[in-house]
Amino acid sequence: MNPIEINTFTSDALPNDLETLQKIVLECHLCDLAKTRKNVVFGEGDPQAKLMFIGEGPGATEDETGRPFVGRAGQLLTKMIENVLEIKRSEVYIANIVKCRPPNNRVPTPEEVASCIPYLFKQIEIIDPKIIVALGSTSYRHLTNDKTPISKVRGKKIQFQGRILIPTFHPSFLLRNPSKKREAYEDLLIIKELLCEIS
Repeated sequence: MNPIEINTFTSDALPNDLETLQKIVLECHLCDLAKTRKNVVFGEGDPQAKLMFIGEGPGATEDETGRPFVGRAGQLLTKMIENVLEIKRSEVYIANIVKCRPPNNRVPTPEEVASCIPYLFKQIEIIDPKIIVALGSTSYRHLTNDKTPISKVRGKKIQFQGRILIPTFHPSFLLRNPSKKREAYEDLLIIKELLCEIS
């Protein structure tokens, strides 16, 4: 299955409400990540959010708790949302490309993404955000099929399924590379401006 087939696949068989979709995802065993997970990390936030953040996959803390972005990277993401965008974390929706933790936090394989990404696309369809923020290169690549490095596309406004997609650095990358926080801050200001325009 090549990436274009992966990313254009949509399942009309999936339910059109988040609660029923979550029940299906919690029971999912479509790929080998199900064998090593502690918890499925479905996503959380406002089911009518105008703004949606999409990361790569759950880490250790997320696997323990079943919640997205609650470890060190998650704490940074919360600060980015609340201090720069000046909205509550609960007002956005946060999800990942894959719902189960890849062992040792490795990048998910194309097969794992192919199994899982229809769930994410259904979440996007149900929530219907106006703006999607792709956190990091894995998220951006699997959403768009574009392999351009994140450093070259960050902060750009990209048309995506009738929405605006803005790529930026993943919070875990920012923890390892604090000098890039300034660029991420600039990306957030673009997002903040867009939010003002659509509200």
